[in-house]
Amino acid sequence: MTGKLTILATATVLLSATALTSAAFAQSVPLDSATLQGDEVIETPIGDIELTDSYFDDDASKRLFDEMDYQRASQLYIWSTPLVSTTTWRDNQGQAFGTDKPGAFAVLETLKEKRGIVTANLTTPYIFNFTDLSDGPVQIDYPAGQTAGGVLDMWMRPVFDLGLTGPDKGDGATYIVVGPEDDPSQYEKDGVHVFQSATNNVLVGIRILDPDPAYYDTYVSQYKMGPVGNTAPSTFVKGKDVEWSATAPRGLDYWQKLSEIINAEPVREIDKPWMEMLAPLGIVNGQDFNPTDRQKEVLLKGAAMGELMTRNLQVNPRYTEPYWEGTNWYKSFDFNIPQETDELQQFDERATWFYEAVGSSEGMVNPTPGAGQVYMTTKRDADGELLRADRNYKLHVPADVPVGQFWSLTLYSENTRRPYDNGGTEIFDVSLDSRMDQLQKNDDGSIDLYIGPDAPEGLDSNHMKTVGDDGWFVYFRLYAPEAAFFDKIFKLADFEVVQ
Repeated sequence: MTGKLTILATATVLLSATALTSAAFAQSVPLDSATLQGDEVIETPIGDIELTDSYFDDDASKRLFDEMDYQRASQLYIWSTPLVSTTTWRDNQGQAFGTDKPGAFAVLETLKEKRGIVTANLTTPYIFNFTDLSDGPVQIDYPAGQTAGGVLDMWMRPVFDLGLTGPDKGDGATYIVVGPEDDPSQYEKDGVHVFQSATNNVLVGIRILDPDPAYYDTYVSQYKMGPVGNTAPSTFVKGKDVEWSATAPRGLDYWQKLSEIINAEPVREIDKPWMEMLAPLGIVNGQDFNPTDRQKEVLLKGAAMGELMTRNLQVNPRYTEPYWEGTNWYKSFDFNIPQETDELQQFDERATWFYEAVGSSEGMVNPTPGAGQVYMTTKRDADGELLRADRNYKLHVPADVPVGQFWSLTLYSENTRRPYDNGGTEIFDVSLDSRMDQLQKNDDGSIDLYIGPDAPEGLDSNHMKTVGDDGWFVYFRLYAPEAAFFDKIFKLADFEVVQ
C-alpha cells in the first residue's frame, strides 16, 4: 500500500509540474492574435504574459494593473488640464499679489505682471479675482461704463458676462452668482441677474475699455462685491510689478493641485467615470492626497506622457484643419463653450486650448463680423517645419487687416506658454500691434514683422527676439474681425525663414 501511495504522490507532483511549466512551452503569439484560452504566451508591450489554463500569475496581474493605471493617468492629465491650470492660476496669483482674500483683485499692467498669465493678452490691463461660493452666493454691484469681463467656473467656462457684453450692456447692474449646490430661484427678484456656477470656485475677470485713464478710479470706487445684501468696496492690488507663473506644475505637484480642487468641488455627473479612474491612483473626493510609492511612480509617468500627448494635440490638432487652405494657421479656440456636445465631451479640443491658454467667452468662441476677438496661431513655417528659436523668420501682414479695432502679434514660449522672456522689459519686446506708431510699413501699407535671434538692419522696431533653445509660437489676434476674415478673403501667409 505504501508503494502505491508513493507512486500516486510522485505522479501528482509530475502532473503539477507539467501544468506549471506547460505555458513555458506554449507558442508565443502577438497580442492581437491572442485567444486568452488555455496555455498561451502573449507578447505585449509590458513583456510576455503567460497563461496556464487561461489564468496568469500574480506578477502578470501586477504588471497589467501598472499599465492600466499608467494609461489612465495619461488620459486623466488631458481631461484635467483646464481644472489644474485654473487652480494653479488662482493659488499663484494669490501668493504673488496678496489676492487670496475675499474681494481682492489683482491689477496686471506691466510686462512682468502679465508674463505670469498663460498666453496673456499684452495690449490691455487685466483685473482678476477668485471667489469661493461654498459659504454662500456672492452679489456683485457692477458699475456702468465701457468694460468687458465675466465670471468663469474652474473649468474656464463662462457663467455670465459683465459690462458691454453682459446683460447690463455697460449700464451697470446687480448680479448674484450662486454655487452648484444652491438654489438660484430663492434669490430672483426684479432688477437682479441671477446665475449659477457649476463649481464653488469662480474667476471674475475684467478689462477696462474706456480710453480715459480717469475712468479706472471711477470704476474701482463703484465696484462692490460680497455676500447677498452686504456688498462692500473691493480691494484692487496695483503696481506690484512682480514675476510669477500660472503655468501648471509638473510631476506630483500636478496631481496635488488636482486633488485639492476635486476636494473643494462637488462631482459633476459628466465627470463620474474620471473619478473612477482617479481612485486607484490615490485621488479621491473627500480624502487627502497621500500616494503610495507605487502610485507616485505611476503618476509621475502618467503626467509626463499626458503632457507630451497634450502638447502633440496643441501642435498638431488632429480634430480640425488649418483655417486658411495651404497654410499652417489654426483658429485657436475650436470647440463649444460648454466643452461638450449632445454626443461627447470635447476634452481633446479643450486640452489644446487650455494647455496653451486660459479663459473663454462668447466673443472668443463665436465672434461675429464687427464683434468679439479671433485668435490665430501657428507652430510651423512655410515649408511645414516647426518654428525654431535659432532661426530668423518674417511674417508679411497685408495692409488692410479686416478689423474694426486693431490687430496684434504676440510671442509666447512653447515650454511655459506664457509671454516670451527674451530679457526685454517692455510690452513691445514681445507684442507688436497695429496701434504702435514705431512699426515701419512698406510702401503699400503692409508690414513685415520679424521673429528670431537677429533683427534685420534698421528694423529693430518690427522685430521680436528669440533666445537659446526656447521654442516659440504666436497668437495673431483680430479685435472686432470684419466680414473679410469670415469670408476668408483675408489670409495670412506662413512665416518664412530669412537669412
